[in-house]
Amino acid sequence: MARMGIAELVGSAQALATRGQVAMAAELYRDWVALNPDDPLLHAAEFNRGVLLAGLGDTHGAVEAFSAAIRRKPDFLPPYINLGAAYERLGAGAQAFGHWSHVTGSLAALNGDSITWKATALKQMAQMLEGARRLSEAEDTLRQVAELMPWQRDVVQHWISLRQRQCQWPLLQPLAGHDRAALLRQIAPLSIACHADDPMMQLAVAHAHVAKDHGTPDRFRVTADFADRIGQVPGRRLRVGYLSSDLREHAIGSLMAGMFALHDRSQVEVLAYYCGVPQEDATKARIRDSVEHWRDITPMDDDAAEALMLADGVDILVDVNGHTRSARTRLLARRPAPIIVNWLGFPGSMGSPYHHYIIADPTIIPLGHEQFYSERVARLACYQPNDRARPMGDTRAPTRAEHGLPEDATVFCSLNGTQKITPFVFGRWMAILRGAPGSVLWLLKSCDEVEARLRAQAAAAGVTPERIVFAPIMGNRAHLARYALVDLFLDTLPYGAHTTASDALWMGVPVLTVPGRSFAARVCASLVQAAGLPDFVCDRAEDYVARAIAFGRDRAALAPFRARLVEGRGKALLFDTPRLVRDLEALFRGMWDDFAQGRLPQPDLTNLDAYLECGAAMDHDGVEASFDSTLDDRWREAVARRHAYAPLPRDARYHPAAG
Repeated sequence: MARMGIAELVGSAQALATRGQVAMAAELYRDWVALNPDDPLLHAAEFNRGVLLAGLGDTHGAVEAFSAAIRRKPDFLPPYINLGAAYERLGAGAQAFGHWSHVTGSLAALNGDSITWKATALKQMAQMLEGARRLSEAEDTLRQVAELMPWQRDVVQHWISLRQRQCQWPLLQPLAGHDRAALLRQIAPLSIACHADDPMMQLAVAHAHVAKDHGTPDRFRVTADFADRIGQVPGRRLRVGYLSSDLREHAIGSLMAGMFALHDRSQVEVLAYYCGVPQEDATKARIRDSVEHWRDITPMDDDAAEALMLADGVDILVDVNGHTRSARTRLLARRPAPIIVNWLGFPGSMGSPYHHYIIADPTIIPLGHEQFYSERVARLACYQPNDRARPMGDTRAPTRAEHGLPEDATVFCSLNGTQKITPFVFGRWMAILRGAPGSVLWLLKSCDEVEARLRAQAAAAGVTPERIVFAPIMGNRAHLARYALVDLFLDTLPYGAHTTASDALWMGVPVLTVPGRSFAARVCASLVQAAGLPDFVCDRAEDYVARAIAFGRDRAALAPFRARLVEGRGKALLFDTPRLVRDLEALFRGMWDDFAQGRLPQPDLTNLDAYLECGAAMDHDGVEASFDSTLDDRWREAVARRHAYAPLPRDARYHPAAG
């Protein structure tokens, strides 16, 4: 080994790592370093060893290796970046930030490598600033990255998301050569769902995200590769796998916790593929105990996870992440199961060639709206599961005084993330507060700067800033308990309340909503109807404001609706989890029949690149699409203009001759 050159060393280590022997590859570097203490490339060997150890979860070992690389060659900058990441994992934020700052301050010469290193360090700094709720600093840091490397999609997406969380209006400001249209072409699926109630644009953005941010895998399966499964299922149970990073203390985990045990085990074999954080909690333990097979694929690469799913023989794989953090979309792109279903984790179409079905209900995706989804639409009576054993809140009832709320005035709330607040929604809320003297609006706490910004917006709208009160982040029991202090929950648009709405309804708080056009904009209407309050679904924004004002002036009028919610918990469709599971199994059987009979749907991805270009040219900041009666006409005109220069196929969704 002493005679082994660095090139041979790296090749041997890579070969070991490729075979899954990562620990042995790290040991190879360690032994080589010990035998070659004076080699001029020792710093590179130590750096590579640190990368392997970090991948194995040996953070302390990685710190030692990266530090050794720096000692050998202090002007070699990559280990500073990785050392900062290791310190961040160890909770040493100041040390992490210091190493990244060293990189950004050490790059006088501008060349390809230095720009890449500086951009990488700045991105790490932005993530840490965001975690510390220093959102404006994180935004400014990402702006620097965008100016260094203007066309990084992940940077643009993160920058837009940060502006949404800060309620920076208008949202789309020029960034490093990106105008509004360029930003819209790169926006993330969750961000467009919060920004514009335009389901065709949302579908086009989702498709671009799949194509450009995930790409096409080197290998994947087609339907014919699963032909041998067709004759198996009549002799065995249907194997259904749920893939999610959120089967834990999370909004999705809290919704799903009670449903797995309700599956008919004589017909369905239940598998859970967990790809989230490694921490343990009660919800995660409960779900793990309620499924037949719990597979933690978090530490697995796509090769290993794919092999496991194939060995398990999963028939239907339910993607409960969609376009959200920690999703394993590249794994799904390999098609590890014959049928892949999009459900619950992401409120909209995946726009992918490998998701065959999307589960919704008649309110969320009404008949005639199927053109906005690449998947075939499968409908439950109400698409959202709920846990009948969810907590009822703390035993001690909180008081309004403890939370800074007035004792004898109407308390409106919208305990959603601030990214769901748009200037249109905020304007309606201010009209409600002006029309209901003394009332207050209770919002979820963000950071001091965002709170100051919203209070300043309130003052500009003629509302005393103190009438906006901010609720701190709390544990689930305490959070649910404080709903007793609320009179009426006000929904947001275009991304409405989902889990937050069912929490409020479970605790007996009426939710007022006005549905829009897209999936995320219609979930709340589905939940409110399924809870037994169809009269709280408004037809127009003006009705939403008027009804809220009327209740704000007469709190007592809400009492019978609160009583209806409390009395209906045991029988309301929204909380009838046994029925949902039975209906879900019926959908699964229908999907399997489609597959067995050669009817498995092919995702419709027609013209989506062209639609992205058309939608990006529209003004979504200045016009609220939810109530824009000209939206369909504007789409037809945009398609017609594009058709004149680059003809679209005849099956275009908004073909100019379609009428």
